[in-house]
Amino acid sequence: MMAQLITDRTVAVDTWKTLELADGEAPETIALPAGDLIFPLAVWQARRDEIIATHKRIGLLLQPDERVEDIAGDLEYFFLIAVNFPKFVDGRGYSSASLLRQRYNYQGELRAVGDVLHDQLFYMRRVGFDAYALKGDKNAVAIEHGFSVFGDAYQTSSDQPQPHFRRHPA
Repeated sequence: MMAQLITDRTVAVDTWKTLELADGEAPETIALPAGDLIFPLAVWQARRDEIIATHKRIGLLLQPDERVEDIAGDLEYFFLIAVNFPKFVDGRGYSSASLLRQRYNYQGELRAVGDVLHDQLFYMRRVGFDAYALKGDKNAVAIEHGFSVFGDAYQTSSDQPQPHFRRHPA
């Protein structure tokens, strides 16, 4: 079952395909199909110039153990960056999103992929995600509840640069 893509708090059609390396395939030799592709970091690093020359819109997939700092100089090329959450308890993707938005001022689509559940949506939006690929067995109709778990937040974040006391003076 395919993941359900949520953008702008609505279910959307996902036109992007993720390039996956099969066993025995190398980043240097894997075929690069046309179209909107999300490239694994290893493929991007091995074939950066070729990808830039052959693809108008480029996506990048970051795994939890891959460093945002390694792509900081290339952010202008990425239409979207997908951050993988391989399992619910792995929160490293939150740090990657926060770094991309706050330290590196990444303005493109920031997509959470993998084990993304509706009860994470509020927190993911806080650190800068604006697109979410819910697992195929999750009900996208529940998204409104995922974004409205809390009415307001006290601390600053990517989605709210002012703390609560500055927005609501006594």
